Amino acid sequence: MPETWYQVDNVAKVFLASITRRDPRVFRVSCTLTAPVDPALLDAALARTAREQPQFQVTLHRGLFWHYLESSAKQPRAVPETLPPCAAIYGPDEKKNELLYRVSYYGCRINVEMFHALSDGNGGLIFLKSVVRNYLQLQHPDTLANVPDDTGASNEEAGQDSFRKYYTRGGSETQDPVNRRKSYRMRGFKLPGDQVRFLEAHLSVQQVLQASRAMGVTLTSFLAAAQMLAVYRQMPAVERGKAVSVSLPVNLRNYFDSQTSRNFFNSVRVGWVFDGTETLESLARGFDAKLRRALQDDSVKARMNSYEKLERMPGIKPVPLFIKNAVVGFFNYLESRKVTLTLSNMGRITVRDELAPYIEGFSAFCSSDSMFTTVCSYGDDLVLGTTWAYRGTAVLRDFYRSLADAGLDITLYATEVDHE
Repeated sequence: MPETWYQVDNVAKVFLASITRRDPRVFRVSCTLTAPVDPALLDAALARTAREQPQFQVTLHRGLFWHYLESSAKQPRAVPETLPPCAAIYGPDEKKNELLYRVSYYGCRINVEMFHALSDGNGGLIFLKSVVRNYLQLQHPDTLANVPDDTGASNEEAGQDSFRKYYTRGGSETQDPVNRRKSYRMRGFKLPGDQVRFLEAHLSVQQVLQASRAMGVTLTSFLAAAQMLAVYRQMPAVERGKAVSVSLPVNLRNYFDSQTSRNFFNSVRVGWVFDGTETLESLARGFDAKLRRALQDDSVKARMNSYEKLERMPGIKPVPLFIKNAVVGFFNYLESRKVTLTLSNMGRITVRDELAPYIEGFSAFCSSDSMFTTVCSYGDDLVLGTTWAYRGTAVLRDFYRSLADAGLDITLYATEVDHE
């Protein structure tokens, strides 16, 4: 990266203004190998990846008017996994001037966790796949030494602020009238001590695709509808006039010619006001139609422009950072009140054929103070990584039961939490 420092992107500014102890704005992407991890080899692979991916080798600093990232010569180290998933990386309780990611290992699994101000899930996956490729090359030098990096991006392209590059003044977003309705927010006591529960569900890609295609909808719409129905069935009767709203992050690289490893996404919101007659199939079809409209090129690009436009308003730049953070944090809070749950589909993860025999699967989580499900697949393994902040689990039980009732085989794992 030719720059030694640069301003954080506009999405990163939202994350920086909304860190909490329960939601430290960290995501995790993991790769499970077919054999236990060798710590020394992983450390060497991480050092090699750090040289190949300099855009991740930065520290975060506060300026008078903005946060900025500065290139760092700090050497990353892989550590045994001892912390809960998505533990804080940056914040008032963390060491200053540290790298904004953590690499850990447990058994056969390699984890990359990143502060969301550094990158999004796509960027984190690029970094993880580079670590895994380097690790396997060091482990099998005779057969894998010549396997190339499959990102294909230069350091300049990987470090690009694509929000700034692709901003235009034109365009307007079409709003769904339901999104103007008040959204339902899940109730219940939160887990003590700022804990969250992490649940990892494994399903067959082919089974889920068969079920969703039978309804004429995408896999994302099928899963979102199942979660919305689970929420609706647990809603108090007095609140059933509110919209159940799903926030879905959208990878803007699918709409613009960008290979950046920095944040480059925004979110669409799809809401539904239930009348009590919905089935999983009817809701999935209705949701799918709304989602397709929200994902039209013009609408997505207009939404991206609206985020960047705020930064370019006259008089914004000289406002001190602490005031900007307070304002951004307040408006982010207002936006969060419009969301019932979040579903992020990272899609199908692929690796080069030479590496595939050594890789069992991938998974992902994102920190949250409510309900956030990250979806990814590798081969026929579809993984739902759900973050859940509440003591009660009725919504989760209802959701997984509905998938089983649809004829899907499910294997479920969950972290332990302390209810005292």
